[in-house]
This record gives sequence, C-alpha cells and structure tokens, in this order.
Amino acid sequence: MKVGFVSLGCSKNLVDTEMMIGLFKKNNYEIVNEPQNADIIVINTCGFIESAKEEAINTILEMAEYKKKNCKFLIVTGCLTERYKEDLIKSLPEVDLFIKFSEYDTIWEQITQLINNKNNAKTINLIENETNNNNEEQRITIENHINTNEKLDFLNRVISTGKNYAYLRIAEGCNNFCTFCAIPYIRGRFTSRKIEDILEEAKLLANKGYKELIIIAQDTSKYGVDIYKKSMLAELLHKISKIEGIKWIRFLYTYPETITEDLIQEVKNNDKICKYFDIPMQHISNSILKKMNRKSTGESIRKLITKLREEIPNVVIRSTLMVGFPGETEEDFEELYEFVKWAKLDKLGCFTYSKEEGTVAYKMENQIHPMTKKKRYNKIMALQKNISEENMKKHIGKTLKVLVESRQANVKNSKNSYECIGRTYMDVPDIDGVIYIKGKAEPNTFVNCKVTDFREYDLIGEIIN
Repeated sequence: MKVGFVSLGCSKNLVDTEMMIGLFKKNNYEIVNEPQNADIIVINTCGFIESAKEEAINTILEMAEYKKKNCKFLIVTGCLTERYKEDLIKSLPEVDLFIKFSEYDTIWEQITQLINNKNNAKTINLIENETNNNNEEQRITIENHINTNEKLDFLNRVISTGKNYAYLRIAEGCNNFCTFCAIPYIRGRFTSRKIEDILEEAKLLANKGYKELIIIAQDTSKYGVDIYKKSMLAELLHKISKIEGIKWIRFLYTYPETITEDLIQEVKNNDKICKYFDIPMQHISNSILKKMNRKSTGESIRKLITKLREEIPNVVIRSTLMVGFPGETEEDFEELYEFVKWAKLDKLGCFTYSKEEGTVAYKMENQIHPMTKKKRYNKIMALQKNISEENMKKHIGKTLKVLVESRQANVKNSKNSYECIGRTYMDVPDIDGVIYIKGKAEPNTFVNCKVTDFREYDLIGEIIN
C-alpha cells in the first residue's frame, strides 16, 4: 500500500512525522508525495494556537476528499488530537483513526489493527469456519501481525528536509508553564534524551551526508537539567562539533534566563557553531512578563543582548514577541515598541495573543480587543521592517560563507537571474531569508559569496574565489 504524509506545525512535530515515515517504510509501505496516489493519508497536526487549529481542521477536510477516490484510510495524529480527540471523533467521522501524542508508544499497533482488521476480515471469517490445524496456525499468524507493536525510532526516521540539513531533537515537552501556552499540557514535562543517544543519531546523519544539524527542543537551554542536574547544552554542542562531516550546527529556542556563560563561550569559540541565538523574549514589560510567568525581566533581557553583542562579533539575535496579552496597557506596549527600536534585532517575529482554553491566561481579566491587538502587531512589524532594511544594508560588500541549497533560482519581481540559492549562518531554513547567488556551484557545498544587494529579507551575492 502507498502512504502519503502531511506534517503541520513546528520542526519538532516534523521529526515525529519523519519517524512515522520511517516506520511505514521499514514495514515495506511505499511512500508517495501526492495525496491522490495514496491508499493511506497520515496528517500530523498542530494544536498550539487558534490559527494552527483552523489550518489542521481545513487540512483534514481537504484530505478527506481523497477518500472518495483512492484513499482507503485517513489517520490523524499530533497535538490537535492530543487536545481534542473525543470531540474530533464526533465531528469528523471521515477520519478512520485518531492517535494522540501520548499514545505514540502504541502507534504501530493501532495502525496495523486498523488496516488488517479491514483487509483480513474476510480471511479471518473463513479461517474461523475451518477446524484443521493449518488454518488455525494461519489465524494465529494474522492475530500476531495485528498485535505488532513497533515504536517510533529516531535512528529509523526518513529525513524530509532535503540533503543539506536535518533537525536533531534533543528533548521533548516543557516545564516553563507560561500562562498563555498549552504546550506543557499537550507534550508533557521537559524530558531530555541521553547524550549518547543524541550523538549516535548525529553520527548517523553525518554519515548520510548532512552537513548542517539544527538542534531543537521546546527549550534547548534546559537540555540535561532533568537527567544530569545541570544544563548540558554547551557540552552537547561541543561533542557534536567533533563529529566528522558536520560543518554547521545551529540550536534554536533558548530562553533568556537559562543562557549560560558556558554556552556563550562555546558559541564564541567554536567555528562550527553558527553565531545565532534564537531567544523567545515575548515582552519587555516586567508586569506583563510576570503575568506570563516568564522568569526573565526587562533589565535581564537588555543585559543579555548587550553581553552577546560584546562577546560574539557578528552575532545574530532572533526573537519572538507577543502583543495583546491580557492586561497589556498602552504604557506596556510603548515600552515594548521602544525596546524594539533600541535592540534593533536582526530577526524578529511577532504574533498576537491567542486565547487558549486550559491555560491560566484564558480566564484572565482585561482581555484585549482583537482590533487593538492587530494595530499593535502592525506597528511593531512596520518598525521592524525598517530595522531589517538597515541591518541588511550593512552586509553589502561583505564576504560570507554560504551553504548552497539548489540551482536556478529567480528573485520575484526581478529581471535578474541567479544560478543558485543558499543560506548564510544568519539564515534558519523556512524561518529566515536566503541568498540568491550569481555563479555556479553544486548543492550541499559551501562557497564564499560577496554580498552585492538585498531584496526585503533576502541577500544577493556572487561567488568569489
């Protein structure tokens, strides 16, 4: 049978999808990219905020249309299922099987039961009507097949991000319990993987030719605290950098209060680690940070930014901010606006507060009107657009190391053509920009490029010797 996958949400969820693909492939299913060719469609959902839930529901309904054609089984997994499984079963009868994140230990047992119960129903009925030993053995064989209980396996996953980079998930869950966030209730408490298991996977990825590894968790800076009683991120990065074949290492989502001196020095002194910090700050007002149950303060965040820039030349700092949190006053917002103006962050994402049931903030008073939230969002992003333009101009004339991702790329609304597209150390895939390159180079190789221009959030460059 042929299986197609749709993966929604974050890169951490994508790793789960890749393990599911590996599980099907290990059991001799054919993986297809087009849903119209699939006998089975698996949708791995996100359920973090309202917009993600809407996208998931729309995707399920879209994929359900293929059941009128070739698709025999529609399976839905992931965070949306974890939060709303019972409601989804009632409202989406088109789906044959819902599997919660917390049920992943039995994922293959559930899938094989679904498929084999239908495919073998006639065979089992025939067998039950017979009494000879041969048929009895055949019946037992089928039942054993139905009870197959294989697990998702990091070492057996099929990388879906191309040949240039792969994600390396080092922990699951979260202990921060921010009052606006449902993730701890969906994915559970923070649980680190053993360092030797991570290194084994990293070596496997390097042997397959991946030159860039992107280290992910809900909060990478807390890696190891639960099993080693201290943050081990700096040590883990150092050990990964010793693996032959790995050229670039990134790590994402480090909370400001848990960025240690050891981590800063490791990034500063290790040439393989991209000088890039992704720090979800959320706000700068102390009153809002306290309501969010964040552990940092406005002062500590400002000091951290200053320290990173003093310690690490050309460091790139990316962050996410939230506007419209319950009780956010005009004064709180203006303080945030002035912070953005001062910080001049290299990369910045902003989103409006989403009222999520089950979270502490859901019941907070002084909820902000949607129009006010949108207005504040637009004001922050307009400011950041100007800051980004200033930051991009500074790179013109510089020579940067670039990982070539593909050939024959064209800039939209541009008459110029470019032979290649790539990324610098400043660019996380699917989040940041790219660099369009004049000059020929093979994908998955590194070249030196001189920056000649930019387009919004993307650079333009040419290969130099």
